[in-house]
Amino acid sequence: MIYGIIAVILFAVMLIYFRIADRYNIIDKPNQRSSHTQITIRGGGIIFPVGAILSAVFFPADINMWILSLGITAISFVSFWDDISSLPNKVRIVVHLLAVTAMLYATSAFTALPGWAIPVAYVLIIGTINAYNFMDGINGITGVYSLVILCSCLYFYQTRDVPRLPPLIVVSAMACLVFLFFNFRKKAKCFAGDVGSVSIGFIIISVILAIIIETGDIKYVLFLAVYGVDAVLTIIHRLLLKQNIFEAHRLHFYQIMANDQKIPHLIVSSIYGLVQLLINYIVILTHYDFLITGLIVCVPLALTYVVLKPRLMSRAAA
Repeated sequence: MIYGIIAVILFAVMLIYFRIADRYNIIDKPNQRSSHTQITIRGGGIIFPVGAILSAVFFPADINMWILSLGITAISFVSFWDDISSLPNKVRIVVHLLAVTAMLYATSAFTALPGWAIPVAYVLIIGTINAYNFMDGINGITGVYSLVILCSCLYFYQTRDVPRLPPLIVVSAMACLVFLFFNFRKKAKCFAGDVGSVSIGFIIISVILAIIIETGDIKYVLFLAVYGVDAVLTIIHRLLLKQNIFEAHRLHFYQIMANDQKIPHLIVSSIYGLVQLLINYIVILTHYDFLITGLIVCVPLALTYVVLKPRLMSRAAA
């Protein structure tokens, strides 16, 4: 019953936001680096922080959920600000640090991790959040990929006989479904925007971090393997090309598939989601350690990237 009410609220929030975005011209105009060709409402991913707040309101027993929700709200606010106007980098960095502090506290990372690992965690988490944001470039990819990870986390908790599945995961998965209803289309009704990709990335990293701390097994970071391999190898590729890695570009593998090879966005997004789903199945249901699992998962991904991407690019240039 509670989840039904939340679903209705999430749909209502999206419809209300469309009116606000239309009224205040919160739109995404195509440019030479875009993967779309028509003006579309930006910031539909506001549904993700709203979902986090709803999970705290309807399931208020855990104080850590409120702390995490504050972090999600803060990082979502500055991301939404970035969607509608320019934001100074110093402000963004400070808020990201505060939000990650809330995440580390809510997941008990400060007590579970050794002292030397805390600054490393800050760097890795902020870097991963930004990488998750950069991977949002075609219809459906953020929603599908995030839904796969969240459902995998739900399955993980089911295999451990948890009496009640973590509300944040359930509500965030519902928010993904609502978002995909408007975004998983040939002509999307809205894009996630920074507020969407950053906030859902933050939520997913929080959940994965909680699982890692609970199990003491770092292999669950491989729930992000597809994005991770694409992001890291693309950075290396751009460094070899002597490009500014902080500027917008169209060199991610999914962008080559969608833009250069003209593979429909929804097919590319589905491929990314299905490959990650297979990887998550391997991670959850095998008993290999992080190193062996990482080799099984990442080597084929890296080989596919290194071998196939140059061929696709040369074919497109021909």
